[in-house]
Amino acid sequence: MTWVAGCLHWDKESQHTMPTITSHLYIARHAWAEDFGEDGTDFSRSLTKKGIKRFRKMARRLAEAGMQVDVIATSPLIRTQQTAEILAEELFEHPAVVTVDALAPGSDWAAMLEWTLEQDAARVAWVGHSPCVGRLVAMAIGDGSALVRMQKGSVASIRLDDGLGHPGELAWLATADLVGA
Repeated sequence: MTWVAGCLHWDKESQHTMPTITSHLYIARHAWAEDFGEDGTDFSRSLTKKGIKRFRKMARRLAEAGMQVDVIATSPLIRTQQTAEILAEELFEHPAVVTVDALAPGSDWAAMLEWTLEQDAARVAWVGHSPCVGRLVAMAIGDGSALVRMQKGSVASIRLDDGLGHPGELAWLATADLVGA
């Protein structure tokens, strides 16, 4: 953007420096996981074989229905990373998966806002844990006091007409049972 005759003028160079406004946020709860990890910690819990199969089917159905994502953020825990990788594999554009500590249990809303704005992406997905994902959905729609319960493997779609950080609209909340997975 440059000044020309006292007015702002858009040029091709400035178009590349304007950040993309995040217009769509998907928030997912990790798929079905083991009760105990190999080392007995919560951190190492992996998805079950049935959980992998079921979430893969769900992610495929969401992709067929038009779900598009530019980048996926995941908690550092194994089960969320596996869920995020399945989602990325099944989406047609195969978005990058990035581990973000702010999505660990006890998720940090402000840090996730900051991280998402830095991504310069229109469509972003976050994969985390319950009950945090329900709180994140509530915050994204502008009602931090709302109680949104999300089943394992569920995905919320939030339209952000005014960008992230402004109240969004819950477009849908899909569960495996709803999509036949």
